[in-house]
Amino acid sequence: MADGARFCGSCGQPQGPGGATVTGVVVDPLDYTIQGDNLQVARIRLKPGQELYAEAGRMVYKTANVQWDTRMSGASFGEKIVGAFRRAVTGESLFVTYFRTDSPGEVGFAGAYPGRIQVFELKPGQSILAQRDAFVVAESSVQFNIALVKRLGAGFFGGEGFILEKFTGPGAVFIHAGGDFVEFDLGPGQTLQVDSGCIVALEESVDYDIQFVGGIKMALFGGEGLFLATLTGPGHVVIQSMTLQKMRRELAPWRRGGDEEKGLGALRGIFDSNE
Repeated sequence: MADGARFCGSCGQPQGPGGATVTGVVVDPLDYTIQGDNLQVARIRLKPGQELYAEAGRMVYKTANVQWDTRMSGASFGEKIVGAFRRAVTGESLFVTYFRTDSPGEVGFAGAYPGRIQVFELKPGQSILAQRDAFVVAESSVQFNIALVKRLGAGFFGGEGFILEKFTGPGAVFIHAGGDFVEFDLGPGQTLQVDSGCIVALEESVDYDIQFVGGIKMALFGGEGLFLATLTGPGHVVIQSMTLQKMRRELAPWRRGGDEEKGLGALRGIFDSNE
């Protein structure tokens, strides 16, 4: 167990003096509610001894008795540098803010743009993969890491890039994405085709690949771009109805760009050397 760790990353047991796990101690589940519609706030009621870490700038409010401290994650200097690198490549800030209290208190968090907040209650050793910039807040027992997509095509054309955020339990993790969410529980071999960039989160057991849209006419005039993300079960999948890139494009239609191009515009960037 790493120095300074409060929980075992495998079993979730709290750590006692000298690095030994404290057996027979029941860790209370996190008490929270998600309030709002498309500008949601996660209201978390902390009990003494519970601790959270959050993406910088995600806190909306806190009661005065909740203590906070901004620092790099990790016990040693090397772990702090590695942790900062992981967060940088996923688009998150280098520093995280920790919250804890010695008496009952409350703290609220929200995303950076209109959308939804999804909570995953992870069991010891259970992992979830999420899109970049999705992280909001998690219990201190949740490990934050990076994951690479397994196929080059998915990295180049899947809309999520090569880097995904990986969270491993035990504990609760809150992520945020745009629009509304639709969830699927895919069975073994069951396949779902998703517009590129609309994947919010998926379990590690789900196979993620990219697929060329039907034919040339569909690719050029279908208005859905050239590629679709293909998700094959088993596992849980969360997709979003609105990406940040789509929102920017619709709010500023005179500007080109985004996570996809419509119709013949999909080929424009290939031949335009000025972009």
